[in-house]
Amino acid sequence: MSVMVSVPTALEGNTGMMLAIIEKQDEEYGCHTDNSVQFIILMLLKTGMDAGVLYLCCRKLYTNFLSMSNLSIFLADVIMLFSMAVVLSLKAEYSHFSLCFILAFFSATYAALPLPTMCLLLLDYCLEDTCSGKQSALGKCLRNLTMTLLLWTVVVIYSIGSVTPELMELEYNTGSKAVVCEIYESRAVNYFTVGLFSALILALLPCWQMIPQWISEANRISEARDKIQEKQQSDRILTSAETKSFVADPTIPQPPLWLSLTLGFAVFWIPYLTVSVACQLFGFGVPPYITVNLLWVQCTNSVIVGVMFWIQSKTLGPYNRLPEDVCSWHVYWHLSKGTHVQKLAVFDPTKKKGNTHICV
Repeated sequence: MSVMVSVPTALEGNTGMMLAIIEKQDEEYGCHTDNSVQFIILMLLKTGMDAGVLYLCCRKLYTNFLSMSNLSIFLADVIMLFSMAVVLSLKAEYSHFSLCFILAFFSATYAALPLPTMCLLLLDYCLEDTCSGKQSALGKCLRNLTMTLLLWTVVVIYSIGSVTPELMELEYNTGSKAVVCEIYESRAVNYFTVGLFSALILALLPCWQMIPQWISEANRISEARDKIQEKQQSDRILTSAETKSFVADPTIPQPPLWLSLTLGFAVFWIPYLTVSVACQLFGFGVPPYITVNLLWVQCTNSVIVGVMFWIQSKTLGPYNRLPEDVCSWHVYWHLSKGTHVQKLAVFDPTKKKGNTHICV
């Protein structure tokens, strides 16, 4: 049975709200269901997923706002999970009301996060680009910490002022009754995922026949780049076959840069966007404390980094100072522009002095 439903008609047209079914009583069959534990299990799964994303994508927690905001969302997950576990373990008389307060407060808090998070991510990259090399590591850490604290202070104050937790009892036509709690819905995440998914489909659908060849070519370029970097790090000489493997295949048409970068983004993020859009199409009510997760933050970051990479590539090519991202922007730049001649310094053990250079 679903523990979350979106019922705008029951809320007199308030389409920004959802109903969390905490308890249900079916008098006809004498069945009683308490969904309190299911909320904890759902939150436990989300916390575990965020922990995995944090470990894989955010190794340097203090270098940028993205990593620090990811850490703060994970800590918020832990706090919410701990609060729910404490409330249910006490088994107090008003445990359902306490659980309703936790769900309502955190849903309002998470629902308020997306827009300011996107703005601060963009601001952080702009500051990093304009102040590159002028700020110490400690200064960057303090700046990121200040931005993160400011973000959470604003959304928490907003949530405290707007949340009015209230348990309601619904009676169905079948005679069964349900104790429900009114919680917020994150429109920003819903609009973002649907809009982004639609934009990807519209951009890639006209050239769908070429997509397998482009992906295969991008994988080949990526493998060639990795081999060249390994040889450079090990001070080995690059053979002519290895250097030629990095050159783009002339038989495959090169896509425009914007299309190539869009494809690079879609290769990684289309599964996440497909699942998110499917949940909305099939009417699955997913509250903000689930939808606002580290996968969404990383996807949003990829959009911002991809746009900035496209803008800067007009003057810098693939050589920019943008932070590392899960998408292989440099590979898909070469897929579109081909490989130009550059000098790679490679140590030649046959000579006593200096390095040889090979053109690629």
